[in-house]
Amino acid sequence: MKYRKFGQLDWECSTLGFGCMRFPTIDGDSAKIDEAESANMLHYAIDHGVNYIDTAYPYHQKQSEPFVGRTLKGKYREKVKLATKLPCWEVETANDFDRLLNEQLERLQTEQIDFYLLHALNKKSWDKVHGLDVLPWAEKAIADGRIAHLGFSFHDDYPVFEEIIDAYDHWDFCQIQYNYMDTNVQAGRKGLHYAASKGLAVVIMEPIRGGRLVSPPAPVQTLWDTAPHQRTPADWALQWVWNQPEVTLLLSGMSTMQHVIENVASADASGVGTMTEDELAVIQKVREKYQELIAIPCTQCEYCLPCPEGVNIPRVFDVYNDGIMYDKLDHAKFMYNNFVPETERANLCVACRECEEKCPQNILISEWMPRVHAALSE
Repeated sequence: MKYRKFGQLDWECSTLGFGCMRFPTIDGDSAKIDEAESANMLHYAIDHGVNYIDTAYPYHQKQSEPFVGRTLKGKYREKVKLATKLPCWEVETANDFDRLLNEQLERLQTEQIDFYLLHALNKKSWDKVHGLDVLPWAEKAIADGRIAHLGFSFHDDYPVFEEIIDAYDHWDFCQIQYNYMDTNVQAGRKGLHYAASKGLAVVIMEPIRGGRLVSPPAPVQTLWDTAPHQRTPADWALQWVWNQPEVTLLLSGMSTMQHVIENVASADASGVGTMTEDELAVIQKVREKYQELIAIPCTQCEYCLPCPEGVNIPRVFDVYNDGIMYDKLDHAKFMYNNFVPETERANLCVACRECEEKCPQNILISEWMPRVHAALSE
């Protein structure tokens, strides 16, 4: 296993961290973790050098923390640093900070959480918890020993990321989505460099974009086949992240023992600046090929908004394009039906064409909307 310095702390982390949100389950029920197999996977990773375990309050319908607590109890807890997250959406008053943290300590069967994150911060949730004095509260929790180090995970645009970084001088780390397709999404490469320049450790989530970079469509696989060094698509994605010196570690949510074995082997072969110019050129070609597969040329400029009927046009197009680009229409359907509110979906379009008059890309939005809804609705 390879290790890197964790920001400004006097500690080195494994370059691979174990993300505890995709354990194998029983009967397709995410609340029913296959505990025997999952424990074997977690123990294998730790026995092979993984020393950073990441879970969170809602994972596996709130069953991940209790399972991780049981599985790490004893000698394995001593071998790792444990990270979990404050569920900011559960916070209504300042009293909830202590209530939630104490509940998590009990579920994890530990007296201290090594790395505690404010979970999934965006502008709205940051303003809420910041207004409730989460930072002074966290300092007290650090002082009384319940938390060792404070950080945050992030899902919003770069200016919000910079605002959060600059709001506090004592962040130890942050967690961002980053992969070779998302260099300009959310915090992106700019956020990676900014956080690292401030001395924060940077933990990467979604290095293979939730699995969408694992099984590429044929035009993309053809490009991988031309590479001077043969790797699996997953390994290409992981090595690209590890190649960058600003990255501290990446998390993988592994759901089979084979994933664990392969990812540990990938981590063993990782390094900063180890990819050749020819290899990086192949990745650039792959990125461009994926982008060519986009069905609707929406740039997310939002000139089309607000829609008089409430349709979130850029969001709808983004979900659809994602399904087409990665040949994962089932995942796009899941996202559309679970994360796009009914009040923002494509079926609300009445073809008034007001949006088309504003669209710089001249997209025939009113013609796409019924097609997109038909493709993505349940």
